[in-house]
Order: sequence, then structure tokens, then C-alpha cells
Amino acid sequence: MNGFIGEFLGTLVLIVFGTATGAGVNLKKTYGNNAGWLLICLAWGMAVTMGVYVAAAFGAQGHLNPAVTVSYAVFGMFPWHDVLPYVLGQFLGAFVGATLAIFQFIPHFKATKNEAEGNSVGIFATRPAINSPLYNLISEVVTTFVFIFVLLNLGDFTTGLKPFIVGMLIMVLGVSLGTTTGFAINPARDWGPRLAYTIWPIPNKSGAEWNYAWVPMVGPMLGGFLAAGLEFLIK
Repeated sequence: MNGFIGEFLGTLVLIVFGTATGAGVNLKKTYGNNAGWLLICLAWGMAVTMGVYVAAAFGAQGHLNPAVTVSYAVFGMFPWHDVLPYVLGQFLGAFVGATLAIFQFIPHFKATKNEAEGNSVGIFATRPAINSPLYNLISEVVTTFVFIFVLLNLGDFTTGLKPFIVGMLIMVLGVSLGTTTGFAINPARDWGPRLAYTIWPIPNKSGAEWNYAWVPMVGPMLGGFLAAGLEFLIK
């Protein structure tokens, strides 16, 4: 039960900070409007750091990401009986975190009349800079591979300053490999907020682009398997 609670609360913290940054940068009449990609990457990095600390405080391992949990389990680095509560906590936490951000910014959704003005699913979920499904998939595979391979070599990344290092890793991924697809690297981070955007009555919202959603689901899972598999073979 601690695993579920920790992953739920840690992922909630991650997503509320991350999606609120997306809203603050994209929606009209916020103090953060048009602050840019670098701020978004920094905020997501620090959001992960805070989420890992919260998850660890409640007895979880701070995965916050089904691609981490499942790939670790496949290669014997995490117990299978904990996979379902971890993954369930991650998806539910992501949905609730995005929901909190949505209601924080309702006046700004009202002030932002359409997608051209910044009111889009991209505040909450990832979308490609250039729509090319094969290369979008490759981008998510490669970015997640690098992410999880580094995580594996950090050991227990919930201790000391390691959550901060994980946050810096997220930031550098964002400003490098993440510039092609918005670096989901986490199915829960994408699908939970995308679902929240879909079902809540957000003023002036556009489509949720579920036709693209398979990429941030499949790509991170494949990237995670490749990273954990390489680690298993080497060590």
C-alpha cells in the first residue's frame, strides 16, 4: 500500500508542477506567458525532483513512471507483485495532478480563445514538433533509453541529492533530445493529463489528439526495455 500511496502522491506533485508550467507559459494573461522552452524543461526537471522526494517519504521508490517500473520488473530489478499498485498510482496521480492545474487556470483558459492563442492539449500532453509517426516513435525510444540507462546507474535515486541529479537529467534531456516530441518518456505523464484534458469542461479547449497518444505509450516502454536489457547484459 505504501508503494501505491507514494507513487500516487509523487506523480501528482510531478504533474501539477509540470502541467501548471505549461499552462503558465502558454495561456494568456499569466505572468509566465511566453517564457519559453528552457523554463519548461527546468520546471519539469525540478518537478521530477520534488516528486521523487515525496514518493520516497511515503515509502515508494520514486519511479513515477510505468516505463521505469515495468522495465525494472522485466529484468528482475523490481518485484512483480508491486508493479500493479505502482503503475495504478502513477496514472491516477498524473490525472489528479493535471486536474488541479486545470482548475487553477480556468480564468486563463477563458482568456485564451483557441489553439492558435495557446489553448491546446500541448499544455498537458506531448505532441511532435514535426508529425512523423516513425521518427516520433524513435525519438521517444531513444530519449527514454538514455533516461532509464542513466537512472539504472544512479542506483537508489531517492537518497541524498540524487533526486536533484534526476531532475537535472530531465532538464538536459528536455533541451536536447526532447526538442522533437516534447519528451514524454513516461506513459503516465502523457496519458493521465491527456485524459484530464479530454473529460473536464475546459473553456475553449481543442482536441485531445488521441491519435498520437500511442507514441508516448509505446516509445517509452520500448526505450525502458532496451535500457534495462542492456544493463542486465552488461552487469
